[in-house]
Amino acid sequence: MEDYKIKADEIVEKAQNAIKDKFDEIDKIAEYNQKKVLDAFCKNKIGEEHFYTVTGYGHDDLGREALDRVYADAFKAEAAIVRPHFVSGSHTIACALFGVLKYDDRLVSIAGEPYDTMQQIIGSRPNCDDFETSLMGHGVKYSEVPLLGLDVDYENIEKYLLSDTKMVLIQRSRGYSSRKPLNIDDIERIIKTVKNKNPDICCFVDNCYGEFLEEKEPIEVGADLIAGSLIKNPGGGIVEAGGYIAGKKYYVDLAARRLTAPGIGAMGGAMHNQTRVILQGFFMAPSVVAGAYKGIILASKVFEDMGYNTFPKSSEKRTDLIQTIQFENEAQQQAFCAMIQRHSPIESYLTPIPDSVPGYDCDLLMAGGSFIEGSTIELSADGPVREPWSIYMQGGLSYYHVKIALKGVVEEILKLKKL
Repeated sequence: MEDYKIKADEIVEKAQNAIKDKFDEIDKIAEYNQKKVLDAFCKNKIGEEHFYTVTGYGHDDLGREALDRVYADAFKAEAAIVRPHFVSGSHTIACALFGVLKYDDRLVSIAGEPYDTMQQIIGSRPNCDDFETSLMGHGVKYSEVPLLGLDVDYENIEKYLLSDTKMVLIQRSRGYSSRKPLNIDDIERIIKTVKNKNPDICCFVDNCYGEFLEEKEPIEVGADLIAGSLIKNPGGGIVEAGGYIAGKKYYVDLAARRLTAPGIGAMGGAMHNQTRVILQGFFMAPSVVAGAYKGIILASKVFEDMGYNTFPKSSEKRTDLIQTIQFENEAQQQAFCAMIQRHSPIESYLTPIPDSVPGYDCDLLMAGGSFIEGSTIELSADGPVREPWSIYMQGGLSYYHVKIALKGVVEEILKLKKL
């Protein structure tokens, strides 16, 4: 047993030594983004008075208004709405889509089929249980630009932009698929193609998992609207719930009215004493993201060296905090999740087992003892229990925590393989 531990330690340390030059690049990006966020705080003169909260309708909340401006300035947007009232990233995205799109408008997904929960929102999943309340159930038309292998089919995007197209959906992360995530250069190329066909089409980017991975955000390369979750990158690991939408004021206002109601928009909603935490999490986010970024590159390198398929490879440019690892069988997939759970600060004594999750068509295996339920900026791993037995690892508040957990995972995999 001790030999497996020694070998696991050696594998992880060797992988770390091979990728240290990557860490210098990540630190430069983190410093740049930290300056961007700091400048937004200073510009808006954030003070202790912004930490106080109001009750009831939430009228005249100075902190809430300042929080929106900080996000807008950091993301180079005209406006933003940042609220704990968004229950998830999917809810946040739904508010953006339902706010902008109306009956007979067309939504076009640029990168093929979106992930499972988005299919529920759109209504594109066969035999969708919630079709009546989906976009398509409300009369919104929907099309997808099929992938060209694992890439966006740039040459054929314009063919799908019909005269009734109101919005295009650009999903930055891959979800539970093997397609490549979209970096800022990819997003810029897509937006230029769309605007060349029709400058009035709203380019919406699902920015989940992508904040602060690069020096630019999608608004800076022409996106009209972006959205994300506060229990992912921008929450810095301490925000308890919520989401954000940023972009052109016209579109942000439409989304805000969907979250609350016409006539209220972004002007109401008590913040339940969350403003300080959300501001502090955003300030911490570039540093936290950098640590998680290093951790997923290490994971990729470790399992590359062990002969597994990993996406992206450790040498590839990244734009999200998701690392895919394909295992040989279900036992190895379960062992990975079990060891991530065992090396979690919360509920380390539990063992993940496959179970059904709303919005998905097969059982999921999920691991992650996080301080915030469902937080994916904290170290977690999950995947659908089906071939090719992929695990999607994300997050990590501390690089060292990720490294320790990986050593435990590798030890367990070595035992299974009896190497």
